[in-house]
Amino acid sequence: MVKDVGRFNVEGWAARDASGILSPFSFTRRKTGPDDVTLKIVYCGICHSDLHQIHNDWKRSRYPVVPGHEIVGTVVEVGSEVKNFAAGDRVGVGCMVGSCQHCDSCSKEQEQYCEKVIWTYGSTDVDGSVTFGGYSSLMVCKQSFVVKIPESLPLDAAAPLLCAGITVYSPMKYFEMTEPGKSLGVVGLGGLGHMAVKFGKAFGLQVTVISTSPNKEKEAREVLGADHFLISKDEKQMQAAVKSVDYIIDTVSADHPLEPLLNLLKVNGKMVIVGLPGKPFQLAATGVVMGRRFVGGSMIGGVRETQEMLDFCGEHNISCMIEKISMEYVNTAMKRLVQGDVKYRFVIDSAQSFKAAL
Repeated sequence: MVKDVGRFNVEGWAARDASGILSPFSFTRRKTGPDDVTLKIVYCGICHSDLHQIHNDWKRSRYPVVPGHEIVGTVVEVGSEVKNFAAGDRVGVGCMVGSCQHCDSCSKEQEQYCEKVIWTYGSTDVDGSVTFGGYSSLMVCKQSFVVKIPESLPLDAAAPLLCAGITVYSPMKYFEMTEPGKSLGVVGLGGLGHMAVKFGKAFGLQVTVISTSPNKEKEAREVLGADHFLISKDEKQMQAAVKSVDYIIDTVSADHPLEPLLNLLKVNGKMVIVGLPGKPFQLAATGVVMGRRFVGGSMIGGVRETQEMLDFCGEHNISCMIEKISMEYVNTAMKRLVQGDVKYRFVIDSAQSFKAAL
């Protein structure tokens, strides 16, 4: 770690344009301020939103893009006002690195909905620079946006919890989809979906995985512990399962119809959407009104809730199923991610990839 004019020199990988091709990129981060925690990045998960951002699919990317918001590592330095973290601590930084701290959302510890939220990459940071994410060797973050990783969790498999994990945990808690004995439908068995299954089982729910892929049934049942499996393209199976679940969490980002899923809900059932399909949903009002069903959405979680989720995972031995890769493999990993060829999250071994930089 080398200081240059009061800033840290950092090695990372960035996309320079909408081709999305990532390559080595050197940049700087601010020095450790009084309220900052500086960490050596050990692992960083690859989220599907990273793929969208490097290709500018959402038309708001700011190049060069250094992606990554599932960051875990060890503390190397803390500011003078930092009391809850110390050098050597296992910590994480998720999707946010700042917010206004004054609005209604911030006052309710739901910083992700703050209109002035500072995202971990692609936002304007407190010092006016563009934020760069975790595909890099070093991170500097305000202490209020740093979380502790329980000692019981493997650091590599804990990284995706900071996005994939909290994205499904938060709505399950907020919308009270955790009552033991109730039934949960999980739509999609990817990075988010497999975490929803794990949380559902930990909460004592009967879990039904709903997927377009019949070949996922064996793993859903035998590895993840799902109680039931539905092939969403099989009309007979879907019809037989009408009004069979209390809750549904829809993790799919590909375009898909909602009404067949809504029909699976019992009266007073709840469906929460956490995926981001490209096309708007179409939904007949009768499907909601006639069964007094609720359809809502949710986005990640606040910092306090993220820490709560991590502690819950530590207590229940919950972590992500991952495939660990080197930084040099990242472009291949992105191609595989497009094809859905990963179980269930790629995690970059940053400590080894950027060994020389540290």
